[in-house]
Amino acid sequence: MDLPDPQWQDYVALKWNSLDPELKEKFSSLVEVDDVFTFALSLTKQNDLDFLQSVSTGHLVKKDPEEAAKSRERGNSSFKAKHYKAAALHYSQGICFAPQCSEQLSLCYANRSAALYHLQSYQECLGDINRALKSGYPTHLLHKLQDRRGLCLNHLAGRENKSRDAWDESASGGGLRFGTCPKVSVGHSVEKGRHLVAGQCVAAGEVILIDRPYSCVLIPGKRGGEAAFGTEQRRCHWCLAETLCPVPCEGCSYSRYCSAACQRAAWEEHHRWECPLGADLTAMGVMAHLALRVTLKAGLENIQEARRPIRDEQKDLSPSSDSYRSVFYLLTHLNHHSTALRFLCAVTIATLFLKFSRGVSLPDSWRIREPSSSDGPNKEEGGAEGSSELWEVGSAALRHMLQLRCNAQAITSLLDTGAENSQVQSTQEVRVATAIFPTLSLLNHSCSPNTSLVFSTGTTADLCGSDESADICEGLPEVRREARSVTVTVRAARVIKPQQEVLHCYGPHSSRMVTQVRQRLLQEQYYFLCQCEACSLQKGLEEGGASRVRNESGLLCYKCKGALKKNCDNRGDFTCSLPTCGHRMSSAEVSNKLQEVRDALENAAELMEKEMPEKALRLLKRTKSGSGVTLGETHPLQGELADATARAYASMGDWKKAATHLEQSVAATGSQFGADSIELGRQLFKLAQLHFNSGTRGPALSVIPKARRIFCLHCGPQCPELQELKAMEECLQA
Repeated sequence: MDLPDPQWQDYVALKWNSLDPELKEKFSSLVEVDDVFTFALSLTKQNDLDFLQSVSTGHLVKKDPEEAAKSRERGNSSFKAKHYKAAALHYSQGICFAPQCSEQLSLCYANRSAALYHLQSYQECLGDINRALKSGYPTHLLHKLQDRRGLCLNHLAGRENKSRDAWDESASGGGLRFGTCPKVSVGHSVEKGRHLVAGQCVAAGEVILIDRPYSCVLIPGKRGGEAAFGTEQRRCHWCLAETLCPVPCEGCSYSRYCSAACQRAAWEEHHRWECPLGADLTAMGVMAHLALRVTLKAGLENIQEARRPIRDEQKDLSPSSDSYRSVFYLLTHLNHHSTALRFLCAVTIATLFLKFSRGVSLPDSWRIREPSSSDGPNKEEGGAEGSSELWEVGSAALRHMLQLRCNAQAITSLLDTGAENSQVQSTQEVRVATAIFPTLSLLNHSCSPNTSLVFSTGTTADLCGSDESADICEGLPEVRREARSVTVTVRAARVIKPQQEVLHCYGPHSSRMVTQVRQRLLQEQYYFLCQCEACSLQKGLEEGGASRVRNESGLLCYKCKGALKKNCDNRGDFTCSLPTCGHRMSSAEVSNKLQEVRDALENAAELMEKEMPEKALRLLKRTKSGSGVTLGETHPLQGELADATARAYASMGDWKKAATHLEQSVAATGSQFGADSIELGRQLFKLAQLHFNSGTRGPALSVIPKARRIFCLHCGPQCPELQELKAMEECLQA
């Protein structure tokens, strides 16, 4: 859970400690969200707003011409080094910091157009040329833009027919249908609440549901690729698409979008009210930000409608991605949260509520009327802030922040971690946003789920990026101009029989953690003791002497290569399984040795990012031979070491050695995650690339079908990996 800035957390903790014991007892006894919000609002004063202001000063979101100039200089350095992607990202930072219609803005747009030209993004380059001209680009430099414009138009003229054909094909592909498939339905029980159950047999790979988030907030600071840039600088803040040429918000330096269409959609839904509070929302953390955004999207009318008692005919309504009621009635688990967490959430929302009510022009639809005696605080309790409508909005925001502890869903994406011109895919799954999905939230947890989730982020909607794009796109294929969105597609990972529940994993997975750790994490985060099939099976094996079933540690005795087994005593030391050896290692010693391997893997990755694969390879070889602990073939770290070694050889162009090591990684991955896992599919995909690049036709044609089966199962027939596998197969067969 992404909580507020540590300074704010400490401040709220001191506020709690200073309360009278009677007030602490009263707060701890509250069982309704409305009462918790009213209590926190009564404690929130001007000094809380002042402290929030001091915390927010550390989060720069205002326009700043000096910062724009610094970003442009960094972009120039990257451009001279021919690192054009990094240059474009630096120039984009400058564009976001630069005030509207300033010379600094025009210079950043012009410089970014040059980087985009070298990246062969010709249409985006034209868009930046047009924006530079409209922002007052110096007249004595105009010839540069005119020459670049002519070159772009020449390049694009040859692409026109191809682009039009591709657009026609994508436009005729049919829209997505959101919701659940007819084979599943919503069930309800006291133990499980609302959940999804299969009414008919669902085949492996079949789509069960497609959902859109009711709202989502991008997670700042997640680094990747060019390490200086976080997700908030690389992705659209509306549809989460990656972009090198974002359209900036005109009011702040933080929010940016892949197109003018996404910018307009965000502005209409929430950003017009969030923009003045940008630094405060950043300081208060993703969960508070998302809670407020859900409330802004819902609006007063939907909030008031949701607060009314549910009529009998409404109880069985199926959830919808646009249904606020589906979100409103997700459980808050108010009584399960610790008192400290409840107080932190309540004071955080109350403070944001006061800041919002005093400093933001409210939506016209949020008319202020005199509160009735039955809802909300009376006028004496808060003046303007005590109006019934605004109080309902604040209480709803607190409700959502409490819900998010158990109902937030991380949106993940595969981040390309390889070199810019690498011929082999190197990816890492990262969290890019936190969202609340009305339908997806119905799925209960299993440590060995029967579903697979794939998130799709939007693509650049308006390639020219502005309403004025018509005059720069004249004679070019027409482009899509509506905002895109984020979707999640849930497929059956295996056959789901009638009456079986549809389940997905909340994080702790049986292939990554032992039962005890999974159950502890789930209890702490979601307040239930997991008794899923995987937990029950593993617990039974452990109680029945599962040490004989397999070597769960994946470690070998470095003296005799026998299996190291973890002892069942409290110390948890390791002992060689061979009676003739009996070598022992302490738990602390094993943990330290394994951490050394992890550190070496991180250092090797950094060396490869700096284009020093030879040094990385030497480090990996030393680690494997001298770690002080022997990794079995199926140990996860063995797979990571083999994968990193393969990447180093691939970076040096030695495809055959790379393939040999990646085959070891494939074996470890398959053992850890299973023969049908997407993790294994990604490794097989890389192995197919290596065999293809080395020209080893037989092994490549053997691997491609295995990878294709897994990607069809998890990602559907249209995923990019399947298209590349098909192209490789056709080339090899020809």
